[in-house]
Amino acid sequence: MKFVIVGYGRVGTRTARILQSEGHDVVIVESEHEKVERAREEGFTVVHGDGSEESVLQEADIGSADAIGALTGDLNTNFSACMIAKEHGCRTILRIDADYREEIYEKYAADVDEIIYPERLGAAGAKTALLGGDFNVLADLTERLSIASVEVPDGSPFVGKRVVEVDLPGDAHIYAHGRHHEPMTIPLPQTEIEAGDSVAIMAAPEGLDAVRSSLRGEA
Repeated sequence: MKFVIVGYGRVGTRTARILQSEGHDVVIVESEHEKVERAREEGFTVVHGDGSEESVLQEADIGSADAIGALTGDLNTNFSACMIAKEHGCRTILRIDADYREEIYEKYAADVDEIIYPERLGAAGAKTALLGGDFNVLADLTERLSIASVEVPDGSPFVGKRVVEVDLPGDAHIYAHGRHHEPMTIPLPQTEIEAGDSVAIMAAPEGLDAVRSSLRGEA
């Protein structure tokens, strides 16, 4: 598959590396000269320019791409890139910061295929979204990270807490949430956990048991 990644910062770099390591064709769009040179040194095809401009995305051959990951730190740039790519038939993945208000989230969510929060989702989740993955799928994401789903029981200390407030052992994070038998989605900042909810966690394989115990109140 072919992907265009706009932004070669922390999230864009890691996402591009994962996709490249799996044999996918990745084109980087980046406006900062230093990052352009770094991406080229790592073997990527790079277009130097503003990802919010259609001419730049056309230079990246957006018309033949399967999906775009707009992963810069600027929401306006990301949204513009997604809207241009949408016109070319691409799957659109938009980076947004977790502290935006609900109405801002809903405004952008209606126009793109997936929204990712780098604070919770990370590059591995971005890769899953770009590939059209289902958040209920249990699989290894990288050599160091695995995902699993856990049902939160009535006795869990996290019932009534917002997802963004949950502090799990190690570097584990919740990246998706589902209520009862509903499909899992990326939680909004104000989403609270209820008994019977399912959460998808991302953690080092050796830490999964401790994370499950913590969520179930067994620790």
